[in-house]
Amino acid sequence: MRCTGHRIFFRSFIFFNAIRSVISCCITVHRSVMKFFPIPGTKPRVYIATSLAILFHTVGLAGIIRGNTALFTRLTSMNMMVMLLLLLWTQPSRNRSFYLFMGIVMVAGFLSEYTGVHTGWLFGEYSYGAALGISYDGIPLIIGVNWFIVIYCCGVTMVSVVSRMAKNVPEDQRAVYAGWGRASVIVDGALLATFFDWIMEPVAIRLGYWQWAPSAAVPVFNYLSWFIVSVALLFVFSACPFNKSNRFAIHLLLIQIMFFLLLRTILP
Repeated sequence: MRCTGHRIFFRSFIFFNAIRSVISCCITVHRSVMKFFPIPGTKPRVYIATSLAILFHTVGLAGIIRGNTALFTRLTSMNMMVMLLLLLWTQPSRNRSFYLFMGIVMVAGFLSEYTGVHTGWLFGEYSYGAALGISYDGIPLIIGVNWFIVIYCCGVTMVSVVSRMAKNVPEDQRAVYAGWGRASVIVDGALLATFFDWIMEPVAIRLGYWQWAPSAAVPVFNYLSWFIVSVALLFVFSACPFNKSNRFAIHLLLIQIMFFLLLRTILP
């Protein structure tokens, strides 16, 4: 049953405090890990984080292929939290702007899903299954973390691409290129996020993460909504002043693309 606009606003306001508590918990855990397991420099962290990400996704891939789908889908939330902590661990510097960006994306991502499920104004007609763990009013709490991981990794990847291309731009044209570069991070980053969703959708449906109605087909409106929401969130990413050179974020995006591509090919 669809909710009225007032009901959505009221429940969203209540949930904001819960999301803020989750972010505070993540920050506390992250700081504790850094305190008891410090590793000097960012390169060793990137190597270790990339190795762990490959290990986790390889084990998950093997488990799903071997038929232990129910078990490994239930571990999805844990995997997302581990990847979140690895992203925090490898982030070169974490100022208030970084945490502000993280909070905005988590809250906005959850609210966009809430709006989509309960009104159909975003993404289309769909509902979540139980595979993603604890939920609030039909929306998995972990979905905000997923939005942050996707948006952050796509944004960092595009910043890296734009920075590399800027080295070949003549000195007198770099001011103009800088403006186009910022636009590219937002627009092309949103296209990359939408492409990631396109790869993930068939796999997510087969694993029971969510289902579309009235038919099982993914509507084009879903991808349009993904692009629009991603543009808004990547605008926040671009506007928040924090270090955006996390190589592990690029590695993680590539690992997850390969993970879902393989499952998309193998799963019946």
